Amino acid sequence: MSPAAFRHVLHVLLKVLLGVGVLVFVLLLGRAFQARSQPALKPWHTLQLHGEVSAEQIGPRYTWAQYEQAEARLFEELNTTLAAHPTPGPYRFEAQSQLGARPGQRDWNRSYVSTPAQVRGGVLLLHGLSDSPYSLRHLAARYERAGFVVIAPRLPGHGTLPSGLLDVRWQDWSVVVDLAARELRQRIGGDKPLHVVGYSNGAALALQYALDAAARDDAARPRVDRLVLLSPMIGVSRGAALAGLLPVFGKLPYFAQSRWLDNLPEFNPYKYNSFPFNAAAQSYELTTHVQAQVLQLKAAGRLQRLPPILAFQSVLDNTVNTDAVVHALFDHLPANGSELVLFDINRANLLAPLLTPAATGAADTLRGDGPRAYTLTLVSNLRPDTLDVGASTTAPGQHQAVTHPLGLQFPSSVYSLSHVALPFPMDDALYGLTPRMDEDFGIRLGTATLHGERGALVVKAEQLQRLNCNPFYPYLIARIAQTLPQEHAAVTATTAR
Repeated sequence: MSPAAFRHVLHVLLKVLLGVGVLVFVLLLGRAFQARSQPALKPWHTLQLHGEVSAEQIGPRYTWAQYEQAEARLFEELNTTLAAHPTPGPYRFEAQSQLGARPGQRDWNRSYVSTPAQVRGGVLLLHGLSDSPYSLRHLAARYERAGFVVIAPRLPGHGTLPSGLLDVRWQDWSVVVDLAARELRQRIGGDKPLHVVGYSNGAALALQYALDAAARDDAARPRVDRLVLLSPMIGVSRGAALAGLLPVFGKLPYFAQSRWLDNLPEFNPYKYNSFPFNAAAQSYELTTHVQAQVLQLKAAGRLQRLPPILAFQSVLDNTVNTDAVVHALFDHLPANGSELVLFDINRANLLAPLLTPAATGAADTLRGDGPRAYTLTLVSNLRPDTLDVGASTTAPGQHQAVTHPLGLQFPSSVYSLSHVALPFPMDDALYGLTPRMDEDFGIRLGTATLHGERGALVVKAEQLQRLNCNPFYPYLIARIAQTLPQEHAAVTATTAR
């Protein structure tokens, strides 16, 4: 190519790049203006707490006790900040709110530690994105009864104000996981099993920690003996890759609303309803990192060092990519005793004819037809004409499933589980369809039966109609109990929590 031709090509290329840049700028600016039509931001969307701990502050000498002290100061700052910006109203963070823990009750937005009289092991419980330690409280109780020290950290940006997620990074969560794991190992000693349980984004963090521990021998990062993952966030929508770019004008006060994917009333005492784009961006970065780690360790021959994984996943999940759980994680695992449990749709539900072909065929798509190195279990209707469910288990390397009834049923009104349902029993005081009445957090989200006219609610009706509890929780908790030392509980519907 002659110099003149090269200059011409370069000139055309620069014009194209400039045109694309201008187009992107215009689209992002238009999106920022569009976001201004959302509800006005409240103080809890804009106020910043300065006491939150970041990855840079947690070094090798930083202790769990220091984290607890920093958290106590953070919640003092939260109370002082809200008192200085009082807003009338019944929602969380508002002056007349009755949502949350009652006097004398534990505040489940905060980290907690439980130590049994006789220590038989330890478990680290990692909550999900925009969530709080409340989400794994029922599993914590089961581990406590088994003699496990429980550490359930509140991950940075959570449990305080939704604005805490505006600038947090996944590395801030990861270093707290490292810190809590070191503390847990110190409390249980070197000879007892250490389990990690993660829910949603917490499952990605649990896996990331286990992968880091398997990648190198490091006394500062204790090895994990068992991973339990619920609705694991192994992959998310590719659209999340743009989440860090969309609010590019959000730092300007005029366009502050453009930083928020959801800007909603805060009616949940233990989970943010509002959701910033940065949170979606961090979930994308974390899951991308984890998927790359899996491939790197597999290539290096170190994936064999991963502990057995027991994972539970609904075949329908609008939050995470269910395919990624199968193909980006389980398909790469060695034959180490891992198992994936899938919860199918309710094929006996009266609404079954209204389900999409993708929903109806989701289980078959995920199962595929090839042999696996892991056990695959599908919890589904025993027959298309009955609400009774069974577990169909296919052993590693096998094609034929063995089915046994569970003594459980799909509720007639439920057509599928959901991403958020898995860790909550039916009697959960906040999310349960049949909530226990000895606890009161000011609202019962699981019992909402919605019939009325459109446009009357402050949120979309579908947000309240999403299943928030797990009718198969007795099975889930019994399967987890089988991973505990000297636990041989039968997998039945009568298994106590």
